[in-house]
Amino acid sequence: TVVFETETEKPDAKVRWQSNTKDLASGDKYMIKADGNKHSLTIQAVTKEDGTAYAVIAGGSKVKFDLKVKEKEVMEEVKLEEAPAPAETPAAADTTPVAPQPESQAPDTKTDLTGLFTEKPQSGEVAVGENINFVAKVNAASLLKKPTIKWFKGKWMDLASKSGKSLQLKELYDRNSKVYTFEMQIIAAKPSFAGAYRCEVSSRDKFDSCNFDLTVHGGLMASDIGLPCPLVSSFCASASKSQVKSEPDEDVWEILQKAKASEYEKIAFQYGITDLRGMLKRLKKMKKEEKKSEAFLKKLDPAYQVEKGHKMKLCIEVANEDVDVKWLKNGQEIQSTGRYIFESVGNKRYLTINHCSLSDDATYTCVVGDEKCTTELFVKEPPVTITSNLEDQMVMKGERVELECEVSEEGATVKWEKDGVELTRDESFKYRFKKDGRKHVLIINEATKEDCGHYTVKTNGGESMAELMVSEKELEVYQNIADLTVKAKDEAVFKCEVSDETVKGIWYKNGVEVKADARTHITHIGRIHKLTIDDVKPEDQGDYTFVPEGYAFNLSAKLNFLEVKIDYVPRQDPPKIHLDCMGHTADSTIVVVAGNKLRLDVPITGDPAPTVIWTKGEKVKLLHDQVNPFQPMCLGKCISSFFEGDGRLHVESTKGHCIFTIEGADKQDEGLYSVIVRNPAGEDKADINVKVVDAPDPPSAPRILSVGEDSCVVQWDPPKSDGGNPIIGYVLERKKKKSYRWMRLNFDPYTDTTYEAKRMIEGVEYEMRVYAVNAIGMSRHSAASQPFIPVAPTSEPVGLCVDDISDTTVSLKWRTPEHLGSSELDGYGVEYCKEGSDEWVPAFEGLTERTSVIIRDLPTGEKMQFRVRAYNMAGPSAPTSLAQAVTIREIMQKPKIWIPRNLRQTLIKKVEETINLVIPFQGKPRPVITWSKDGEPLNPKQVSIRNSDTDTILFIRKSERKDSGKYEVKLQIENVEDTASISIQIVDLPGSPEKLKIMDVWGFNVALEWKPPKDNGNCEITGYMVQKADKKTMEWYTVYELYRRTNCVVADLIMGNEYIFRIYAVNMVGLSLEPCFSADSAYIQKTGFEYKPPTYKEHDFSEAPKFTHPLVSRSVIAGYNATLSCSVRGIPKPKVTWYKNKMDISNEAKYRMFSKQGVLTLEIRKPCSFDGGVYMCKAVNASGEDAVECKLEIRRKYP
Repeated sequence: TVVFETETEKPDAKVRWQSNTKDLASGDKYMIKADGNKHSLTIQAVTKEDGTAYAVIAGGSKVKFDLKVKEKEVMEEVKLEEAPAPAETPAAADTTPVAPQPESQAPDTKTDLTGLFTEKPQSGEVAVGENINFVAKVNAASLLKKPTIKWFKGKWMDLASKSGKSLQLKELYDRNSKVYTFEMQIIAAKPSFAGAYRCEVSSRDKFDSCNFDLTVHGGLMASDIGLPCPLVSSFCASASKSQVKSEPDEDVWEILQKAKASEYEKIAFQYGITDLRGMLKRLKKMKKEEKKSEAFLKKLDPAYQVEKGHKMKLCIEVANEDVDVKWLKNGQEIQSTGRYIFESVGNKRYLTINHCSLSDDATYTCVVGDEKCTTELFVKEPPVTITSNLEDQMVMKGERVELECEVSEEGATVKWEKDGVELTRDESFKYRFKKDGRKHVLIINEATKEDCGHYTVKTNGGESMAELMVSEKELEVYQNIADLTVKAKDEAVFKCEVSDETVKGIWYKNGVEVKADARTHITHIGRIHKLTIDDVKPEDQGDYTFVPEGYAFNLSAKLNFLEVKIDYVPRQDPPKIHLDCMGHTADSTIVVVAGNKLRLDVPITGDPAPTVIWTKGEKVKLLHDQVNPFQPMCLGKCISSFFEGDGRLHVESTKGHCIFTIEGADKQDEGLYSVIVRNPAGEDKADINVKVVDAPDPPSAPRILSVGEDSCVVQWDPPKSDGGNPIIGYVLERKKKKSYRWMRLNFDPYTDTTYEAKRMIEGVEYEMRVYAVNAIGMSRHSAASQPFIPVAPTSEPVGLCVDDISDTTVSLKWRTPEHLGSSELDGYGVEYCKEGSDEWVPAFEGLTERTSVIIRDLPTGEKMQFRVRAYNMAGPSAPTSLAQAVTIREIMQKPKIWIPRNLRQTLIKKVEETINLVIPFQGKPRPVITWSKDGEPLNPKQVSIRNSDTDTILFIRKSERKDSGKYEVKLQIENVEDTASISIQIVDLPGSPEKLKIMDVWGFNVALEWKPPKDNGNCEITGYMVQKADKKTMEWYTVYELYRRTNCVVADLIMGNEYIFRIYAVNMVGLSLEPCFSADSAYIQKTGFEYKPPTYKEHDFSEAPKFTHPLVSRSVIAGYNATLSCSVRGIPKPKVTWYKNKMDISNEAKYRMFSKQGVLTLEIRKPCSFDGGVYMCKAVNASGEDAVECKLEIRRKYP
């Protein structure tokens, strides 16, 4: 029986167990238990068939592990670590044992307060061929960046480069606990793996390390005596899998076989082998010949890596072209499909995998007969990028918010953050996360003020940020209710319009709620609320109020009842207009909103029925079928007419009323309207002033005055027309340049025309627009502003210092600011002022892009202060100033010439080459510079001199031989000077050699002799080129290319041919222009003639003595041995005698004489002042004699 256990974060989590991707259910074979957050799977009566891959799934987290079944081995309880985060769990993972803990020592899981490890790797033991894991955990909650880990063997060997089939390094990250888990997995342990290991972790300025040991049982010594390898029976399954590097693992035994015996100790230390005796025994037993594969010529590499969606091609070479191969994936044979393609080309076999997915991350095996080769394929997911960014949103409190983005891969995992804090699903379901293909949506139900902030969505390939603003609901009143004056039996209608269609309200009369009845009707259609009272009675008079539900304000109006008293009127009753303000001088103003209906209802009386005339200004506004406007009309008859073809005007006449209506009033309908009633008894007139009001015109396009790190200052001009009502404020909106959604910045009208917009993202391009607001409503929006980018000024420049100073100038230099921000640097501004003054003066107009500047025309002797600012789109940075004021006065500096290294020896140039010597120097004030050649002034026609403040240049465009010599440059400041000299040698081609003679001809040989050229080209002759030519063909062949002597023998000539010869001289420049030809020719005699060797007179080799190297006069210190040397030649060997002051000193013991190969040496032992004088060396033989002499001066040891 074997038991697998795991723990989940939440006790109510649902856990599924799988075997080979199939769900397991409780029964006789499998028993599944759950106790809080602990879950277990028990397998009864384990058999060989149970040894397969298993998995446990909790929510979106999946952990895979393997069960290996061996005979005569008891598998103990298996414990699973806590499931890692879903985003970090690979599609497939191998399970390997973790290093077991000694019984006497529990794992140290306590957090080291001074280190980074929350769990350190522990020492472990493993049998040969088994696997082992070492685990280290690091809590990254307090770290600013991802920690870096290194695994070492011994003191210095980094194991990262050894990763391969025997060593795998893995990494996991749990986003919930923010814990990194690092694993080192050793596969198929070998005895050489035993030793000391070290794990190091670092993160910026933090560092921690831990040492642990690995013991490998069943090594060389154990196998020699037949001990069984101990089994590791308990292990911990850990779900992780890192990508294995494709480089093969190095086999230390192969290295040892090829190495020399003297290198064994070094290799053993490098690879951690401590048992040198066992190593030597194994090397002795190992076979030197490797067994080659009979089936494979080329096998698969240990590992391959491919990106998701790409194609992968695996290739092998087989020895037999006709053999069939099988391809296996995780031990299962692969069938040829559209994704898997098998190819056979000659002795090569290919497996092509198209459109690789995570399911293709597996072990692949190629089987040929009884042999097989295996590789691992790792599928790498490309980084997920954000293709559609989040949009800024502004919502009202209580509304639903959906932040939507689109990523490059379907099913990708994203991370949502608010103000840098990760968002998760909580119990209140405040946040909901929705996936729809490549779209990801963050949903916030019933937004509150606390939801304001910056929301970020992150993937492993990018991120996007948007701002959410939540505002309290504010109800806007589009149309207020107006006071009414009605007569009995008429209809009274109170009407108002608000911004929210869903808002309900209650009507009150004198504080008492109005209930609907047969005469009273209350309606709510969209944004319009109406209270209608039919058949108005005197008791209906009062104050009427509309109160919107949920808002602390109300709308009020008054209903006035007009009581019409009818008295007895005689038949001749003059017409009368019944208005509150009437007559020719009275003026009543009616205000109407543009677009609404203008209705003038005028009560009139008169008998007989009067004629009604409407006029606006001086125009007759309305007549009915009458040419004469004074023609009487009858009451009760409806009159309808059009003025100037305008169909918006209507007139109705009823008993006692005349109603004038304009449909859709606009600004041109504004003015003074007059109504005149006439009958035979008289006339009456009333003036009514009509004012049409409207929303204002849009303001001008806003201007961006300045920008900050997350803000900007915007300004605009008021609209040209206020619509008849004063402007009460403005509403502003902004949006990102690449977005289509405008976001409102203020809900209450802003009264000023300058506004500072905040809470923007630095580096993002924005636009602004403005609405004007009056009592009627909002205008259309203005044109958008020019795009702008919020940026902060840079930090101040650093390292400001004085580079140079003179009587009127100062040279300053500095370094670029440490923080430049998201905007490009426009330049630098430099200012100066006198010490004690606050009046800063710009050093120059505009800005400079350089980090150094020379300020000129400064007052001599004044103390000046300087400062520098960096400028970008946001404006100037904080200034950086000098630590103290600078006195404008040149500082004396001694002249000094700095000769370049290449000019410290003779400069060699060819004729007609250009000479350009740049000699730097120092000295202040500017020194006087003088050039000369061999003590003579330079010829300005041949040599050009150019001087600056820091160097002097000697320039010769085409050099000649006469330009060779010693050039001297002298700097002088007042009475202080410095000099330097430069030697120049101009070289040319040499002249041709002279007097080429054929000295002798014998056999196939010719002896030649010549003299050196008179002109050596101003440099040493390096050799001669000797050429020959047959007189028949006159084709020249080189015999010697670089011959140094002035005589030679030309051999291997052809008999019967006649030859001529020529010689070129060679120096460092090249060959002489013309050769020297031999005056005679040499004929090589044919065979058949008896050669009679010439008789020569025996040569006399005797030679008189001649000193080839003379004695040199010396000055030596008394008490120290001194030597005098010279060299002599002569045949026979001459006799040598030494003299001091013409006295023979050959037999004196103070002197020792040496002679070696013609070099003569006289040693004077510890000379004193009496040993000074003239010394002479004389050489004599039978042919003559020769002598040389020198002076020897003896100085005192102590002056």
